[in-house]
Amino acid sequence: MHELSLVTEVYRTARRAVDARGPHRIEVVRLAVGELSAVEPALLAFAWEAVTAGTPDEGSRLEVDFRPARQTCTGCGASPERAVGSWLRVCGACGGLLSVEGGDELDVVSVTFEDPAAEEAAEETAEEAADDEADDGTGGPPSSAGS
Repeated sequence: MHELSLVTEVYRTARRAVDARGPHRIEVVRLAVGELSAVEPALLAFAWEAVTAGTPDEGSRLEVDFRPARQTCTGCGASPERAVGSWLRVCGACGGLLSVEGGDELDVVSVTFEDPAAEEAAEETAEEAADDEADDGTGGPPSSAGS
């Protein structure tokens, strides 16, 4: 199962990117996986759970964006519909040969992480607002006199 070694490297890459911005916890890593990459998306998610277990990033998610390969006619440029994993040999419109494009991606698309400092600031702002409401004795927003 080479998915485990791939996910280990994806995790290291994501962790380095997050560490460069401070002590944050990874929430979501989005990974583009092409049809021709010889990688099983369901196994990637399972491997992610194993790799992040016992780390500060435990409970984070690996989201996989599946990227199908496309077949295009070298003669007329048509892109025939096909089922994933099935391959056409010739173009149904003109009989020309079909080329294969894309589907070989295996890229980290994005990394989303928690910012503990921003969360603390938001909590403090919410607490201050609650204290202000309690201070005016009404429990609501301050009223303006003479309205």
